[in-house]
Amino acid sequence: MDKQANVSVEELAEPLIFPVDAYISRDYAEAEADRLWAKVWQHAGRIEDIPEVGDYITYEIANDSVLIVRTAPDTIKAFHNVCPHRGRRLVRVPKGGNGARGNAKTGQFFCGFHGWAFDLEGNNTELLDKDDWKGALTDSRTCLTPVHVDTWGGWLWINMDPDCVSLREFLEPAASLLEPFQFEKMRYRFRQWVVFDCNWKVALEAFMEPYHVAATHPQLKKYGDFYAWSRAQGLHGNDGYDTHSHAEEDTAAATTVHRTGKGNDARKMMAQMQKEFWDTVGASTTEVLVNAAARLVDELPEGTPADKVHEHWLASCKADYAAMGIEWPEISDQQMADAGLAWHIFPNFSMIPGPTFALYYRTRPYGTDPDKCIYEAIAIERFPEGEAPHTEWTFAEPTEDNWRMVIAQDFSNMELVQEGLKSRGFRGNLPNPHQERKVSNFHRNLAEYMGTGAPQKLD
Repeated sequence: MDKQANVSVEELAEPLIFPVDAYISRDYAEAEADRLWAKVWQHAGRIEDIPEVGDYITYEIANDSVLIVRTAPDTIKAFHNVCPHRGRRLVRVPKGGNGARGNAKTGQFFCGFHGWAFDLEGNNTELLDKDDWKGALTDSRTCLTPVHVDTWGGWLWINMDPDCVSLREFLEPAASLLEPFQFEKMRYRFRQWVVFDCNWKVALEAFMEPYHVAATHPQLKKYGDFYAWSRAQGLHGNDGYDTHSHAEEDTAAATTVHRTGKGNDARKMMAQMQKEFWDTVGASTTEVLVNAAARLVDELPEGTPADKVHEHWLASCKADYAAMGIEWPEISDQQMADAGLAWHIFPNFSMIPGPTFALYYRTRPYGTDPDKCIYEAIAIERFPEGEAPHTEWTFAEPTEDNWRMVIAQDFSNMELVQEGLKSRGFRGNLPNPHQERKVSNFHRNLAEYMGTGAPQKLD
């Protein structure tokens, strides 16, 4: 590959190529721990994970473990999950899983090695024979090491960099474009995880663009051609469906295309599409939306135009939710169009938002092994007050029975991509300049953090 200047965000629309070290190099994976994970805001859980004072969860990334605890009804703090004495983890974390969860019932975290103890604020409250240190053990040496923690959208976010920018600054413009969805009013419907034999970026990128739909999910082609726009949004990116089949203009965004499929009877196609998503994804819609679509054939005459079918369906959904005591958020057509179909939040968070639901994915390295990752899929939804289901993290083998057809189809690519990236015959990634710009933007920003070459122009 010829050496050329790194591309700017303005050049992401040009044909680009980027190499494979980010996926397969052990040195690169180990460097990520310092250059990437120690410097960025990361989604670490949901606020509802720690509802009571003393409730805590841990978040694992590379070699770090972060302890997130509710210290007061309206206060959450985070610390490195390590005793400052001899380095023992304060909270034991299951290997390779989704961290630990519990409640510090005594109001303290206790190190089982030598008995040092810490209150919920991270202060040392018990230190055996402190005088032996001859006054050298100051409070700053014996307290837990703090980690920045903040909330947005009902999620907990952490940043290990003492000098980091604010969470809001980091998330923009995504935060403003997604604010109308009010994710903070949603609660877990399911959450599953599994370990894959591929890099975390391979797993993340399997869900980052609709360009793969035609080949990976051929059963969905009856609902449209899935031609997509893809945009850089600072560190982040989003995509949505074009109103045409070619990249005639970069600003194209559809507000109605694909919503009722492309069959002759929009009523039946809407019902079929909603049911298929529910049956084969288990998310990206809700039972309320599916049931409202199923009634369209009875509520509208044959021949009703697609836009009127969609309008009636939305009105029915809002009425059904109102009858359940659930508010449908005020989201204009323009806000829906600006949000698009799906988002990548840098570095490792991918999401499909909806007015009453969201399906999101998080991928993380398995330690610093470039060939393994932890993949998680989570559905959240609006429920009547007090009626959200109780959920726990569930380890699920990557079968269609456990994950439904569509996600299992995505799984079929991941390990094969990791294997192919190591091939002598692979010349470098060639992302689609129009439909996979989110992927190019991800690698442009990743290169900035890692100090490596960004995607380059393709001759």
